[in-house]
Amino acid sequence: MPKVAFLFPGQGSQYAGMGKSLAEEFPAARQTFEEADDALGFSLSKLCFEGPDEELKLTENTQPALLAVSTAALRAMRDFAPAPDYVAGHSLGEYSALVAAESLAFTDALRLVRKRGRYMQEAVPAGVGAMAALLKLPEGKLDSILAEAAQGEIVTAANYNSPDQIVIAGNRAAVERAMELAKAAGAKRVVPLPVSAPFHCPLMRPAQERLKPDLELTSFNDLDTPLVNNFEAREIRLGDDAREGLYHQIPNPVRWTQSIRFLAENGVESWYEVGAGSVLTGLLRQNVPGSQCVSFGEAKDRSKFTAS
Repeated sequence: MPKVAFLFPGQGSQYAGMGKSLAEEFPAARQTFEEADDALGFSLSKLCFEGPDEELKLTENTQPALLAVSTAALRAMRDFAPAPDYVAGHSLGEYSALVAAESLAFTDALRLVRKRGRYMQEAVPAGVGAMAALLKLPEGKLDSILAEAAQGEIVTAANYNSPDQIVIAGNRAAVERAMELAKAAGAKRVVPLPVSAPFHCPLMRPAQERLKPDLELTSFNDLDTPLVNNFEAREIRLGDDAREGLYHQIPNPVRWTQSIRFLAENGVESWYEVGAGSVLTGLLRQNVPGSQCVSFGEAKDRSKFTAS
């Protein structure tokens, strides 16, 4: 039998208005946002439903907001979607995936990602770091580009999103040097990313160490559904491994291409993106050509399940 994977989006998928139609249409989604507001002590739901964008883009707000929308969508789907054989999440989305796998309580996850976002924002002073997407960089060029661009600073791969898209992060000057070298090496496009910090690179180690005691104080159950994690792109089923993966993912690259290929090689043919936007649907097509993904983040997306 073909297997099913649920994929959970990360930062960059947010938009003002997300989750509103879910809360209006599905009681389970409405209850999810009420839980989130109570757990965090402010109206996260209002921020999701109304914005403003400037507040929603603040990392410590973005992360719990996206988690809440994914969990609301997940709970709404339970009445009409197939159960997943695997779950995976892109960066922040790994927390949503662990909620789906019954490893991490939703309210615990909310509190963790609120702190995670703040720690990541505070790890690097504004203007010191940068990120950029390298599109269609010829194979085999990345390592030499990063080595030449570093010049004593940090620039590393942050996201292996697809064969056509690699994101780099580090000190601003080193990232800018790498962008120029990538252009010269034949990259089709080089795009600086409008982010507030250089995520998933060694500059995030202070955030990693600040989050460590919070992770250690949080209960992680063994997973009901196996997860393919970001850090190693491997299947995990134990709560201790889930906690360890969240610790290591902060300064290390998101191995999304490797994760999706692992899932495809292990029989996944039915894909569902659970939460805001459709970023992962686009990346899936690049990683597994010909694949189809059903995204569910708005009430109107319910009709896709009848069609599929």
